[in-house]
Amino acid sequence: MARIGYARVSTTDQDLDVQIGKLKAEGCGIVRAEKVSGASRDGRTELSTVIEFLRPEDELLVCRLDRLGRDTRDVLNVIHECEQKGAFVTVLDPHVSTRGEMGQMVLTILGMVAQMERRFIKERQREGIERAKQKGVYQGGKRRLDHDGIRKAHAEGKGASEIAKLFGCSRMQVYRIIDVNN
Repeated sequence: MARIGYARVSTTDQDLDVQIGKLKAEGCGIVRAEKVSGASRDGRTELSTVIEFLRPEDELLVCRLDRLGRDTRDVLNVIHECEQKGAFVTVLDPHVSTRGEMGQMVLTILGMVAQMERRFIKERQREGIERAKQKGVYQGGKRRLDHDGIRKAHAEGKGASEIAKLFGCSRMQVYRIIDVNN
């Protein structure tokens, strides 16, 4: 039986160290981590890798349920895929596991709450942006990537893959930035 940790943050400027530390303290010999949105399963290669290599009696640990996903269906699909492999899922905060019958029900409810919370956050964010626009103080979100640097690297003949590695982003983001100027 292996204890495998999975840590995730949504953006490249967020830190994974706290999650990784907690997972290792719980006895995870392997911790896979990624910086990608939890809004869908797209692009979450580390999670896919973990699930692919789970064996019977292995345990997938996450610090919080929203690290697995922000959508109830996605969370339940991850849990189902783990169960199909004979593995268990354990959430550290609050401590819940699929090892027991009650754990499955609690995780389902927590998944629904996480999805609802995400909707509330987006709604409050939209309301705040609208108020800021009405006051004339809205300036948009902070740029996370150096657009000028990406354009310069492209002009120097570097390929999208190389640029993505240099700037810590996806090739798709590079293509979007380059296409904006063409």
